[in-house]
Amino acid sequence: MVIFISIRRGAEPAVAAPVTSSLSVEVVQARRQLWPQLLYASGALAPWQEAVINAETGNLRIASLEADVGSRVNKGQLLATLASDSVLAEERKQVALVAQAVANLEQARSNDRRAKVVGQGGALSEQQREDYRIKVALAEADLAGARAELQSTRIRLRQTRIVAVDDGIVSARTALLGKVVAAGDELFRLVRDGRIEWQAELDARQLAQVQAGQVARLTLPGGQSVEGRVRLVSPTLNTKTSRALVYISLPSDSPAQAGMYASGQIELPAREALTVPDTAVILRDGRSYVFTLNDDMHVVQRPVTVGRRLHQAVEILGGLEEPARIVRAGGAFLNDGASVTVVQSQVAQP
Repeated sequence: MVIFISIRRGAEPAVAAPVTSSLSVEVVQARRQLWPQLLYASGALAPWQEAVINAETGNLRIASLEADVGSRVNKGQLLATLASDSVLAEERKQVALVAQAVANLEQARSNDRRAKVVGQGGALSEQQREDYRIKVALAEADLAGARAELQSTRIRLRQTRIVAVDDGIVSARTALLGKVVAAGDELFRLVRDGRIEWQAELDARQLAQVQAGQVARLTLPGGQSVEGRVRLVSPTLNTKTSRALVYISLPSDSPAQAGMYASGQIELPAREALTVPDTAVILRDGRSYVFTLNDDMHVVQRPVTVGRRLHQAVEILGGLEEPARIVRAGGAFLNDGASVTVVQSQVAQP
């Protein structure tokens, strides 16, 4: 059996449909800006300095307490008193001994004057006259000793008043009413001036970039943000952790409290950065990419190395050549080589 196939002459071949863009995109160019360098750190909050107030005299009972934990005190303010009855009695005794020593000295001087007059007539030997002069010297020494004992007793009497050694906030109190204290017992502990500081921990590489006076910002556990300044950079590193402390002074009226743990950042001098909008960077398979636009309106997926992030922008450390047109947003919907249509940007470039 023969099969005949009819062919129509003049039939036109089918025309390929025009290729449409897969996505309309906005494009921007990378910009160079001066950005502050930030060092991220964490560390404990601790008093700037503490003052320990001890009992300077012993074997006395605490008679009253005038301050408690949290009290804000001024230098010289009364914190507690010790029972002073026995010391007052000792003072009166020493006053009487001083008066007795004064009287003995006057008697010795009077005898010496009479011996001098009698001795001029030859009635006393030189040895006897020397004895009177020695008695005057001994009486003077006794008076000086009595006055020193009186001064010592009065110092002990003043020490029965426990006072603040500086302005600050009472952070601890071990003094108990009625307790008999010994000399050297700790009674109170103060945070000097009420100042708290942040002790940020840094490694050796970070530490080399920090200097006194630099601004630091930290976030407290309650979410409050506090600004401070670097006061001191530790000259040594901990041999066990290989980290060092940077001491950052905080305002005295900040909500920071000793014992808190905070994280934050230290601002270093500004450095030039090549930046793109953060929406231009996409993450695929654990790597960062941007899409650049070629003259033929096709995009190219380029791997980049990113650095700092600031104000909705990202620093590009490598992988991007200038000048290049970069897709601002929507890279997650693009593939390498996709055709796009460019629309005018309605958002100011960061």
